[in-house]
Amino acid sequence: MRINGDVSKVSGIYNKTKNVGKVDKTEATSAKKDILSISNQAKDFQTALKALKDIPDIRQDKVKSIQEKYDKGEYNISSGDLADKLIDSINNKNSQQ
Repeated sequence: MRINGDVSKVSGIYNKTKNVGKVDKTEATSAKKDILSISNQAKDFQTALKALKDIPDIRQDKVKSIQEKYDKGEYNISSGDLADKLIDSINNKNSQQ
């Protein structure tokens, strides 16, 4: 870049110091406390989530009942019903994606 003219005037602008006035008086500041508030909806959600965590994933009464029938040879499932359930399960997984 080429600067034509008096360069000392240009550099003189950057070398000037500005006088900054002092602050005479400041007002007192007060400390504020941080406040956290949780909405009623969030509290309800926490309660529901805690209740869900307390419910077991496996229903032992159902498992025991089926196990007893299986051990006695009384637990029979038709192949058609099994195939229908498998197809429904696959269709539900595909529709959720």
